[in-house]
Amino acid sequence: EVQLMESGGGLVQAGGSLRLSCAASGTTSCMGWFRHGPGMQRKEGVASIESDGTTNYVDSVKGRFTISKDNVKNILYLQMNSLEPEDSALYFCAADNCIGGWPLESWGQGTLVTVCS
Repeated sequence: EVQLMESGGGLVQAGGSLRLSCAASGTTSCMGWFRHGPGMQRKEGVASIESDGTTNYVDSVKGRFTISKDNVKNILYLQMNSLEPEDSALYFCAADNCIGGWPLESWGQGTLVTVCS
């Protein structure tokens, strides 16, 4: 099981941008980002990238967020543009054991994103 460490969260005004990073301790297959926001009963899959490069996004972030992966450095990114207060959440990186395109095996500790209006 790889170790994952997220970074890049912070406080931003609505309409602003942030880029999250997730460094993996080893080679991974699929990777993705999940978030757990206020009022959510469970984590929500935000974006994932499969081993063949296929990307998946939850409808609410399509056109605003972009997931990418540096396979040489084993770093996953999430570029978040046009941020909305509803995007405020603890964002987690996950890797491997993809089911339906979403990784479920290894998890990071999370990085907090707060979007103020």
